[in-house]
Amino acid sequence: MKRRVLIVYAGGTIGMQPSDRGYIPMKGFHKHLDSFFRARGLKHLPSFDIIECQELIDSSNLLPKDWTALCQLLMQHWDEYDGFVLLHGTDTMAYTASMLSFMLQGLNKPIILTGSQIPMMEARSDASENLIASILAAGNLNIPEVCILFANRILRGNRSTKIKSAGFDAFDSPNYPWLGNIGINIDIQDPLLLSKRVPCYLAPSFDQDAVAVLQTYPGISTNILTAVLDQPGIKGLILQTYGAGNPPDANKDFIKALEEASKRNIITLNITQCTYGAVSQGTYATGATLNSIGVVAGADLTLEAAFTKLHFLLSQNLSVDKIRQKLRTPLAGEMTV
Repeated sequence: MKRRVLIVYAGGTIGMQPSDRGYIPMKGFHKHLDSFFRARGLKHLPSFDIIECQELIDSSNLLPKDWTALCQLLMQHWDEYDGFVLLHGTDTMAYTASMLSFMLQGLNKPIILTGSQIPMMEARSDASENLIASILAAGNLNIPEVCILFANRILRGNRSTKIKSAGFDAFDSPNYPWLGNIGINIDIQDPLLLSKRVPCYLAPSFDQDAVAVLQTYPGISTNILTAVLDQPGIKGLILQTYGAGNPPDANKDFIKALEEASKRNIITLNITQCTYGAVSQGTYATGATLNSIGVVAGADLTLEAAFTKLHFLLSQNLSVDKIRQKLRTPLAGEMTV
């Protein structure tokens, strides 16, 4: 029996068209996709259907509620298809891939996110190559994960980050090997894949004000930190520090503000500003300071994975201690322990 794939067009550059304000999402893009496939006369593709989200997302306008809607849409069709391709804007693709990996833990089918740097209707677009490869991967490969497929790379979604604003090879997974490489053949690194399990569907509603991100920089004022921590509804902070997780600990007021936040049950997750490597609180005395005040070391989490993981855990009605524990534990292969 021929395998079936569902293509979901959520928005993004791949389906955009020019306007007097620049590129905007194209309504009815799924019809253009149908025409594209008919014109190409492609054989040997899995059977596929195409649906278009009612409200298209320019990915720079993505909101946490959109993750719930996308997850629910996938689950509505879960039993009907062998794999899924989600067409998404590149700017926040790694955020969505990360969140879906947490909301759909224990996948037994592939969910492939892809898009393009140039709209499909433009000359020199990278869209068709990414799309065709994604359909083949979703339909023919046994990858029980949420992945990003871009420029012939198959990456674990929650290990991925956008590294280039203009290059076709826009995504990479700096701290984890590629799951697959597409050339004449599609080579999958099976030992790297997560094991298949019974899918666990968790699609909560999110409080978009719950998590903030703050990057340290030379001379950062404590007033900046306290302004973030005093925002209404704040429950978690992603703190991007230097190197192996080093904060400006000579600024005693800054450290005191983090400590007071911990006492107020605001959870701080510390990740490195570096593209490669991990937080190791204690390698330097500056980082060890954070261990003593309840800041959680984020290992080698990407910003996208850290942000979505903390959002996800906060939505689960867990105790603060339980959330801190789970932040240190891989939920879907997102970190190295």
